[in-house]
Amino acid sequence: MPKIDVKSVPERKGSGYPAPFHENAMDRIKQALGNAGGLTQFGVNLVHLPPDNWSSQRHWHSAEDEFVYVLSGVVTLISDAGEEILRAGDCATFPKNDGNGHHLVNRSGNVAVYLEVGTRSEEDFCSYPDIDMQIDSKVGWFAHKDGIPYPRR
Repeated sequence: MPKIDVKSVPERKGSGYPAPFHENAMDRIKQALGNAGGLTQFGVNLVHLPPDNWSSQRHWHSAEDEFVYVLSGVVTLISDAGEEILRAGDCATFPKNDGNGHHLVNRSGNVAVYLEVGTRSEEDFCSYPDIDMQIDSKVGWFAHKDGIPYPRR
């Protein structure tokens, strides 16, 4: 496989969450390196997380493993176990269906950069324990926990 020119990989700013849940990740920037290299079994994103931004809403997946590796900066990992600081060289794993809601928050004054790697599953259910939101891959869009879809932004 040829080398990926990271500078040529499109940047996606913000999140696809419905309002108002998108607000905490408005300045987050992701580059889909796995897609750029033609990967289909798992995704790899290069993420730039500015100060006061979240990686996502706190969540867990039924059918997708996740892994993060911090390249630079400092983030706070918030999970069911509490809070842990992750610095350059630190990593964390989130096995599928473990029910451990997690996300990263940048409370520092500098941009943090990390890789996120995750399984791609056609039959995943994602739960957001702190908010009234879920997503079922069979439905394909965010919904309230009672199943009523959120309006698209």
